[in-house]
Amino acid sequence: MTVPFAIAGVQMLVPAMTSNLSAMLHRIDVVMARFPWTQMILFSELAQCGPVPNQPVVLPGPEEEALQAAASKYGIWLIPGSVFERGENGELYNTTSVINPTGKVIARYRKMFPFMPYEHDVTSGTEFCVFDVPEAGRFGLSICYDIWIPETTRTLVAMGAEVLLHPVLTGTIDRDVELAIARATAAQFQCYVFDINGLDAGGIGRSCVVDPTGTVLAQAGGSNETLPVEADFARVRRQRENGINGLGQPLKSFRDRTVDFAVYQRQSGVDQYLHTLGPLVMPSKGGNAHVAAREPASVLPAADSHPK
Repeated sequence: MTVPFAIAGVQMLVPAMTSNLSAMLHRIDVVMARFPWTQMILFSELAQCGPVPNQPVVLPGPEEEALQAAASKYGIWLIPGSVFERGENGELYNTTSVINPTGKVIARYRKMFPFMPYEHDVTSGTEFCVFDVPEAGRFGLSICYDIWIPETTRTLVAMGAEVLLHPVLTGTIDRDVELAIARATAAQFQCYVFDINGLDAGGIGRSCVVDPTGTVLAQAGGSNETLPVEADFARVRRQRENGINGLGQPLKSFRDRTVDFAVYQRQSGVDQYLHTLGPLVMPSKGGNAHVAAREPASVLPAADSHPK
């Protein structure tokens, strides 16, 4: 027995310094005309405004209300990528809304790991976001660089997430690495990963959808594309119960671990090597100030103390 849920990832052109809202609303109309069985639409990171925070919005606001109306019109779940949000105290956040089929905003997620030092003006969010779709399953949200910090996905999955919705904005040479991370994340955490990138100022495309065995189900190129994929929640649950293709069961192995990780205890000292790496700053031309040879951190016992 399957538990299908149809999600359409939208890869589209994103301008740098003007609103993209009307184009997004048009794409929603097109997706629902072409794939009327779609139950959720997911856009890329900063699809509404592009990567330049020249016009941050306040939430709730009229832009979000237009998206709410579109979700209600078609009776779909809508994850409109993200937008630069101006917080109550003037902070700048990278925020995505979760809009249900009645047009209600049920959650907002603020990106936890801005791409430092490049997103130096963006304040980190501190709250994880999971939500349930009745008669389907549980979803988790992360934005772009969040997935590079595996503890974010680890926490979402520990909270029950079965599908990771992952809008990205990547127009750089590391897109190949991100695709590898998307596949590894899906297998490591036995979940679907919808990794949706933009175009032009919004990225170089190559969006992908990966199943809980790490198999790529859909892969976009470098043009406007829609990736409509049915996620099967029963497949997630079967893989987690019986192992990836009847093999590894990494979630149970982590649950049943016999070790606690000292690296997560800030005062343990086990991470002293990390403190030798220098500050998190923008690279400079020809700079190598922090590449000079250092004495290795004393975190390992002497060689003669190892058992023979």
